[in-house]
Amino acid sequence: MDVESDQPESPDPISEADFVRLFARHELALRNYARLILPDWNRVDDVLQDASITMWESRQRLRDESGFLPWGKVIVRHKCFNAIAKMRRDRLVLDKNVLELIAREEAVETESEDLIRIQLSLEECLGELTPERRELVLAPYRGAGEVKTLADESGKTPNSLYKIIGRLRGKLSQCVEAKLRLELS
Repeated sequence: MDVESDQPESPDPISEADFVRLFARHELALRNYARLILPDWNRVDDVLQDASITMWESRQRLRDESGFLPWGKVIVRHKCFNAIAKMRRDRLVLDKNVLELIAREEAVETESEDLIRIQLSLEECLGELTPERRELVLAPYRGAGEVKTLADESGKTPNSLYKIIGRLRGKLSQCVEAKLRLELS
């Protein structure tokens, strides 16, 4: 009697294209998760690259797209702890148990798929603006005096640019909401 034939067939592993799509969708969440554990962004980049290779090589184990992010976080956490073990030779770092606790607590607080979707939608909407409009809407976030500098260069008053920025922010908000509605439908 063939034992394997009595077992229900498990779903097929995700395709290479689906893996790439899922990784691109969740890369920011994985990167932020690694940053909760690691002390600097350079190490995050190295760990994420190493984790992505491991994820790619073991992608056939993943059977469900909804399990991608938790699965990826396990791999990222493991790679982070490996990196920390290497760092211990160079300097003092927090105990693994403390880091594990921080990672779990912060993951619960910051693991907001909605926030990631909003950020991605905002990036798409910003990409739809002309370069001049994008520069204008981002100017207040670049530092004090940036809007005044743009006003001087364009021959407009800072107040008139702030009014334009306000209208652009409204359009961006509508664009983001529309993209989120479309994604949920």
